[in-house]
Amino acid sequence: MLTAARLPSPDPDDRERYRVVLPSDVSQVGDLVEVVAACCFGPDPVAGRAHFRVCTVVAEAVANAMLYGNRNDPTLTVIVEIELHPTQVVIAVTDEGEGFDPDALPDPTTPDALERTSGRGLYMIRRLADHVAFNDRGNTIWMTLPRC
Repeated sequence: MLTAARLPSPDPDDRERYRVVLPSDVSQVGDLVEVVAACCFGPDPVAGRAHFRVCTVVAEAVANAMLYGNRNDPTLTVIVEIELHPTQVVIAVTDEGEGFDPDALPDPTTPDALERTSGRGLYMIRRLADHVAFNDRGNTIWMTLPRC
């Protein structure tokens, strides 16, 4: 069973931070999404756009990290870090892969790409998150989303 480890904070008034480390096993993505949603929104069921946005971007980012970053190698891990702010959440997903250039991906909305069966995950993340950034290597994505 997946759980999020709460990271210690040097300041008791500082924001809450959590970390989940999991192997590259896409069958665990659903459980991970539930863990992240519980960290972001608490134990009460939350309906609405914020919940949908967080769950969708986490599922896409983690699946991409497992399948493309770690090449579906179960010996490699994906790290998900969650940083809670009063009105927003910042979620980082890191894989152990070589990384990539996110700006080099083709636009999935062009007529040539409409028939493709892949290449829409990052497009959806960019449309649903308020802010998306990558590290220089291209193996960590940071996504900022609203909590309410």
